[in-house]
Amino acid sequence: MAISISLTVNGSPVTAEVEPHILLVQFLRDHLRLTGTHVGCDTAQCGACTVHLNGRAVKACNLLAVQAEGTEVTTIEGLSKDGTLHPMQAAFRECHGLQCGFCTPGMVMSAAALVAQQPDLTEDDVRRQLDGNLCRCTGYHNIVKAVLAGAAAMKEAAAVTAG
Repeated sequence: MAISISLTVNGSPVTAEVEPHILLVQFLRDHLRLTGTHVGCDTAQCGACTVHLNGRAVKACNLLAVQAEGTEVTTIEGLSKDGTLHPMQAAFRECHGLQCGFCTPGMVMSAAALVAQQPDLTEDDVRRQLDGNLCRCTGYHNIVKAVLAGAAAMKEAAAVTAG
């Protein structure tokens, strides 16, 4: 029996009928065609499915779509604005914080949420906080470098906006 849900996804209101067992990641990918949110492990271990739910990083394979009722969800597609990459996306690109790219959307979403909560990070902070996001291709060196560069860019952007 389908259940009606209403939420905001990447700034746009969405209403849909979903089966009660549909995961948020399935809803985003299959129903809304937002395929930047990846399915890696289905057990909330790898972080490839990370999205923001009301500004907080969550693993979309670990939530039912009906649990997102009334929330604001931001996916990797919604992180950029008006065709301009979010500072964290730009930092991953500039610092080569990816290899195959499969984990990248989840890494970027986790990193952006982390920096929003804790803007002054050390390399150790980044390594510790991103331990729930797995990359099988890199040694994480450039990912950490990208997160620190993204944090600096986000801090600079916030200062310009506030100033």
